[in-house]
Amino acid sequence: MTNYELSQKEDMIAGVDEVGRGALFGIVVAAAVILPKTAAIDCQNLGIKDSKKLSARSRELLVPQIHQIAIAHNIGVASVAEIDELNILQATLLAMHRAITGLSVLPELCLVDGNKPIPNLDIPQQTLVKGEDLSISIAAASILAKVWRDRIISELANLYPDYHLAKNKGYGTAAHLLAIEKYGITPEHRQSFSPCKIGYARSPNLSTHRFAI
Repeated sequence: MTNYELSQKEDMIAGVDEVGRGALFGIVVAAAVILPKTAAIDCQNLGIKDSKKLSARSRELLVPQIHQIAIAHNIGVASVAEIDELNILQATLLAMHRAITGLSVLPELCLVDGNKPIPNLDIPQQTLVKGEDLSISIAAASILAKVWRDRIISELANLYPDYHLAKNKGYGTAAHLLAIEKYGITPEHRQSFSPCKIGYARSPNLSTHRFAI
């Protein structure tokens, strides 16, 4: 992995990434992580890289190690209601904004995965396409965001067993789409996404439910 942070003059650099943007069900989650520049090699030796290139077990094992190494880390979330009201892109950027501004230490520079800058962020930022492969802090953020969201969806899977959420994590797999056709949608489905515009199933409204993770 190229460690983009080492080429920058700033010491306090946050990597920011999101997960859940393409899902039909559930929140979108972003994480922000500030890692010491001196820990770059150690982080790579631990196997920190794009969360999509790691097994679920490997991601879980890396979370406490990232927490221990990081100068600061934080999760930001945009709700299903915000996704439907704002659209998924703006909700994703809102979750990223919340992740950054909630850090216990504000960074001098934010490295943002993708090609869209975060609106109304009063901190210098730089977008990086495929940032998980270029920045160790973005890679770490991708792991924290993925594990955090997967835990939430796994809890909801127990409440909505018909939708195969434990396996699909809210994404539009064939089994998930068939379940939507058969049972309708739950309050945790994104009504602004075309496969979900078919009415509600008779499920409890959990839009205000909170989980301790």
